[in-house]
Amino acid sequence: MFNKQTMASTSQDMSFLGNLSKNWSFSTCRRLTPSISQERNGMMLGKNKNYTSCVGYNGVPLTEISCVPRAAASQNELPPLVSALKASAEQNAACFHFPGHNRGQAAPSSLTQLIGSKPFLHDLPELPELDNLFSPEGPILEAQKRAARLFGASETWFLVGGSTCGIQAAIMATCSPGDTLILPRNSHISAISSMVLSGALPKYIVPEYDFKWDIAGGITPSQVHDAIKELEMEGRKAAALLVVSPTYHGICSNLDEICHICHSYNIPVIVDEAHGAHLGFHLELPSSSLSQGADLTVQSTHKVLCALTQSSMLHMQGNLVDRERISRSLQMLQSSSPSYLLLASLDAARAQLSENREAIFDKAIDLALEARNLISKIPGISILEFPSFSGFFRIDPLRFTIGVWQLGLSGFEADDTLCKDFGVVCELVGTKSFTLAFNLGTQRDHVLRLVAGLKHLSETSFHQPVKDEGEDVNHCVCLNDVKMSMSPREAFFATKRKVSIRDSLGEICGELVCPYPPGIPVLIPGEIITEEALNYLLEIRSKGAVITGAADCSLSSFVVCVTQVFFRHLQVLHPEIDKPAELDVDKADEKMEGSQQEQSQLHNREKERYYKGWHQPIKKFVPKVLSSGKVVTYHESKSNKQQSRGAMVIENAQKSCNVSELNKGDADKTINTNKFDVLSAVN
Repeated sequence: MFNKQTMASTSQDMSFLGNLSKNWSFSTCRRLTPSISQERNGMMLGKNKNYTSCVGYNGVPLTEISCVPRAAASQNELPPLVSALKASAEQNAACFHFPGHNRGQAAPSSLTQLIGSKPFLHDLPELPELDNLFSPEGPILEAQKRAARLFGASETWFLVGGSTCGIQAAIMATCSPGDTLILPRNSHISAISSMVLSGALPKYIVPEYDFKWDIAGGITPSQVHDAIKELEMEGRKAAALLVVSPTYHGICSNLDEICHICHSYNIPVIVDEAHGAHLGFHLELPSSSLSQGADLTVQSTHKVLCALTQSSMLHMQGNLVDRERISRSLQMLQSSSPSYLLLASLDAARAQLSENREAIFDKAIDLALEARNLISKIPGISILEFPSFSGFFRIDPLRFTIGVWQLGLSGFEADDTLCKDFGVVCELVGTKSFTLAFNLGTQRDHVLRLVAGLKHLSETSFHQPVKDEGEDVNHCVCLNDVKMSMSPREAFFATKRKVSIRDSLGEICGELVCPYPPGIPVLIPGEIITEEALNYLLEIRSKGAVITGAADCSLSSFVVCVTQVFFRHLQVLHPEIDKPAELDVDKADEKMEGSQQEQSQLHNREKERYYKGWHQPIKKFVPKVLSSGKVVTYHESKSNKQQSRGAMVIENAQKSCNVSELNKGDADKTINTNKFDVLSAVN
């Protein structure tokens, strides 16, 4: 039953493509006037003289209110790009162009049985009448202009590579190699890939953290000001600031104050508003980032609004960012064969919002309030509320984060029950909670099903003793002490080798290791692998999270960067290796093990340094997981009398034993004797 409903919903999402008029006559699209930026050069609204704005009341732009005739919003008139796609698809054309299914003539039957043939009919390439995404003059330009007016931007670009593409373009347009980017440590993966592409160096801000919920919030104006001042003391200036607002959990930062601070230093503000394309379109919703002064805003129009998945927009206002550099960056990053279904869905979503912007979210807001009232009465269930964080500005009322730790359940366990027994599919699952996204398509019977599922969890788990899982391992701890040895770009292109988890501590991480969702990296290329990061990854992996980015998703090994110090010492033992390019990284560990006589040529302490590529004494820490699921650790401590090898302490949740003055070989034997099995435990 649930699967059939899901399939029906998918068909409905595509139905707007099939409302074809029988008496349509095709005519070529007219050429439109010059670029958007030329049209708006005279606009000078806003607090700072360096940027412009056309935002009116509650985020609704003045230009949209005063300039767009009511007839344009009529349901009888299709949006410009949707109209052009419809007209082109209705041509009786002899097609000798791509794609290969030839307007659905050769569409795979397995897919047409699922979604019908209409999507294939409208899956067209860059035909003249459909305009060019990278130099628009026709329907794409008109569609982007209307989107800019609606959202309050001076210029808008349509994106077919998701918000990831928009974040990358925004950072590449503001940061050159060696420039500093201020960003939250819990930024999305796209921010990290942007630094690899641009060569920017990160200045991280650790966001406020709620230990009870195991959730990170936003960043505060005071944190931004402190980061700018710290850079000044180092003789550096930020090229841009990236803010994530709202976060995946709907937490919004005070962008008005943050933008005011940054603009006083002529620093452009980029807002990752992937989860906030709907903001500002209802009195109960927080204000949009553009209405608060952001220079660049990236929105996932497909998340709460109704574009097709992967469809996003990049909005710009002001004079702090070079629009031509944005366009060049997007041309490098976006596909040269963009999907016109995705582009048309952006135009359609904009038109849908324009038709009834004053009341379009009334139903969704009412359902969210009803759900909040019902859920708040269920014993053992918590809802993330405004006071949970002392520093964040507002929270999106359409984003629900439900805590279940009082039931003795993890978010993963609760999600599993809701999905299997009630057909409730959550957006995001965490260690202590799960997050739900309400939107324009949310149905009341789905809300009631959710409430029934939560009541079931409460009735079956609330009176059970809460599991004692020992000391919490949270995301905040692993982000507090970040040490960088290479820039993200240097680390990405560095030679790599694979080491066991036991030997990874202190190494330079060579891969992006990230629990997903929500796509917040724990280890980034170029950073030193820490005890806290390893602990957190093992903990969240044992609770069911999927680890992405790591070559070994079981976390029994890590890819690390090979440093020049490593090569110099390796050449002492193996002169036949005369440059890094000749190193067989798969055999590097074999060469380093070598014979006991070869290893004795280097002092143990020096060996530790070149193994790590790090010039600080490192305390060995090895997290291990028994097949029973218990986390066991041992660490090496050094006293004044024991410089090379210290006492090994093996800590077990069931028993403890102290083993004194073991060398590395003996320690390995001890580990084998105790049957530490990382791979079987995490699987």
